[in-house]
Amino acid sequence: MMTNLFSIFEPSSSIFSLHLNWSSTLLGIIFLPWFFWASSSRWLFLWSKMYQLLHKEFKTILGPSNMGISFIFMSLLTYILFNNFLGLVPYIFTSSSHLAMTLTLALPLWITFIVFGWINHTQHMFSHLVPQGTPGALMPFMVLIETTSNIIRPGTLAIRLAANMIAGHLLLTLLGNMGPILPNSLLPILVFSQILLLLLEAAVAIIQSYVFAILSTLYASEVN
Repeated sequence: MMTNLFSIFEPSSSIFSLHLNWSSTLLGIIFLPWFFWASSSRWLFLWSKMYQLLHKEFKTILGPSNMGISFIFMSLLTYILFNNFLGLVPYIFTSSSHLAMTLTLALPLWITFIVFGWINHTQHMFSHLVPQGTPGALMPFMVLIETTSNIIRPGTLAIRLAANMIAGHLLLTLLGNMGPILPNSLLPILVFSQILLLLLEAAVAIIQSYVFAILSTLYASEVN
């Protein structure tokens, strides 16, 4: 029995105190690799074209000295996209709706960028704290504002992804709970609205994985 709406996001299934629901995040390791070794197909061609477009876009953002780091963000996008879509399957735990996962992805990336930038490009990092053309009287305040905005970046990345995945699932749950109390004449409308909302959730899953990857790429480009 569901005690509250957010109980659908609780990793409650466990054996020996190990939460088995989190194992869904590792399913991509099992299902994705064979896809690249399989014979040519339309899906493989479409996936390759998408990867080529993403690679060009990430290379443009990172600049000529990216040294292949764009492949890291492409892998990050693929991983988040897989978990977002996996959460749309009934009775499968939505791991990307938890801050435990999204912060685990965002925080190490942000710390890596900050440490690398301050060690190798110290003067460049200092210049980012004071935008060009700032009056001298406002410089201390701009340094404080820019420092605060840099510190909250991993939190905004993590909360944005988790909140968007939670919102759609809650709407689907609310509409689904209305089924038993609705008259039979309104059930087709409910089913149709659920299908439309599921399509919207699929679009959100794609958009949010792209937003997470592209913002991480933009943050990485600032330390060069």
